[in-house]
Amino acid sequence: MSGKSGRAGRQLRERLRDTFRLAPAAGLVGSFVLWWVLSELDTTIVAHLQEEGSYAELKDLLAFTGDARTVVTTVSAAMMTFIGVVFSISLVAVQMASGQLTPRVVRIFVRSRISKLTLTVFLATFAFSLLVLTSYEGGTDPDPRRVTSAPLLQSLLTLGLVGLSLLLFVAYVSSTLRLMQVGPVLDHIARESLRAMEQQPGERAEAALPPMPGTAHVEHRGRAGVLRSVRVARLVRAAERQGVVLRLVPRIGDFLVPGTPVLTVHGGAAPPPRALSRTALVGVERTLHQDPAFGLRQLSDIALRALSPSVNDPTTAVQCLDRLVQLLSVAVRLPLTPLHHRDRRGDVRLVQEVPGWTDLVDLAFEEIRWCAARSPQVTRRLLAAFDDLLLLAAGERRTPLLRHRALLVEAVERTVPEAAGRAFALRPDRQGIG
Repeated sequence: MSGKSGRAGRQLRERLRDTFRLAPAAGLVGSFVLWWVLSELDTTIVAHLQEEGSYAELKDLLAFTGDARTVVTTVSAAMMTFIGVVFSISLVAVQMASGQLTPRVVRIFVRSRISKLTLTVFLATFAFSLLVLTSYEGGTDPDPRRVTSAPLLQSLLTLGLVGLSLLLFVAYVSSTLRLMQVGPVLDHIARESLRAMEQQPGERAEAALPPMPGTAHVEHRGRAGVLRSVRVARLVRAAERQGVVLRLVPRIGDFLVPGTPVLTVHGGAAPPPRALSRTALVGVERTLHQDPAFGLRQLSDIALRALSPSVNDPTTAVQCLDRLVQLLSVAVRLPLTPLHHRDRRGDVRLVQEVPGWTDLVDLAFEEIRWCAARSPQVTRRLLAAFDDLLLLAAGERRTPLLRHRALLVEAVERTVPEAAGRAFALRPDRQGIG
């Protein structure tokens, strides 16, 4: 049960990280709640000082809040302008990064914790300062005996929020600048891809299940879109109640349209539609959750854009190859067989197909190899990548690597007429050209 709850928790965290509006909305609600609590405390403080007859202390308190009122008024007037300027600059930076690398990097910005925290604190500071202004009583020199409230705690918290906003502004600008750099973006994609490989649910099949005829099919009834993830625990429970085995027909990342088969049922009738509702989560684009191959896709896209004639940036392509080798060096040690999900008694109830080793190698190198023949920096790095992976691969896993290596050599020999040029381009080098 702990494993199933852990998978459910990871799915919930992934959905929350892909949502940008939740944190700012929570910040606005929290600012109102915090203002109401502090307003009651400030009223209690004033009432206590009046009961004790401490009018001198109360007068000093009113003087402080009067001075703080100027700061709070300035903050409330300037904060929204500050928010607009900061995020306008940030969106321009994100647009530049997506144009230079790949549009998929926008997702990194959406999932960024510092981006959400900064926007949340900025909006909360603006809303809280407006609410604090309603707590000030009129008059430049209020009578301590008649005053009912002095926003002492509210003013102090407003000043604290302003200081926090300035600190977050510095951190946010630093984070946005990193998003415009190739190295940090590639490192982020690689780390998330490795995490997705390690956290794939289920166990790898040691041997394939004996072939069973499908007794029923379950079609996709929702909207068209990319299969982002499946609710494994719910599918396993449904198959266990029905006494059947379910096989997921599409792979994570496939595009589904209504009417296409999603599940094949083996050993009985299909579970009722209610038990299978919302078990296949469809979205407008792929995510790395349950889809490690998407990381390879992103790295390959960045490399292809870098090798295009309009960009002509082979160094970026070499950096992408570094990360591709990093991911494949981990994948080469994995079984990469279908995932088997078992019920509480240990019986297999859900079989999920995943990309095999050949699929991953083709995804990483096929398109890059087609574009790399005229760039000796990239061909040298590709040959070094194949040689390094061949040292780690064994048996049949060497076959796709040897095939790509041979095809790369043939492409260079066709493209480069000079023998010296061919020899230079076909010399393995982990840095490409120094």
